[in-house]
Amino acid sequence: MKKDLHPTSYRPVVFQDLNDNKTYLTRSTVATEDTITLDGTEYPLVKIHISSSTHPFFTGEERVLDIEGRVDKFKARAAAGAAAKDQRAAAAQKAAKRAAAKAAKAADQLADK
Repeated sequence: MKKDLHPTSYRPVVFQDLNDNKTYLTRSTVATEDTITLDGTEYPLVKIHISSSTHPFFTGEERVLDIEGRVDKFKARAAAGAAAKDQRAAAAQKAAKRAAAKAAKAADQLADK
């Protein structure tokens, strides 16, 4: 087995959940500049956004992250894209019709002369 494979710099570190300010004291090798005093002792502090105290899987509560679901948003984008495509096609037809009318008018003017 390889020697010195695992880190040896394990030390007590406090992880703090930013949602509910709950702290967890454990051992880690993570590097951080922040510190916190816990029970009269100063420890390195790692701030985390979610932990078992705030994650819906562990708390049992469901959070609604957005009103519309992903499928609804996708359908809305697809409908908007189809509408934009139809508008571009209509504009192209109108431009082609104008160009044909202009060419016909020019041909009539040449024929009259």
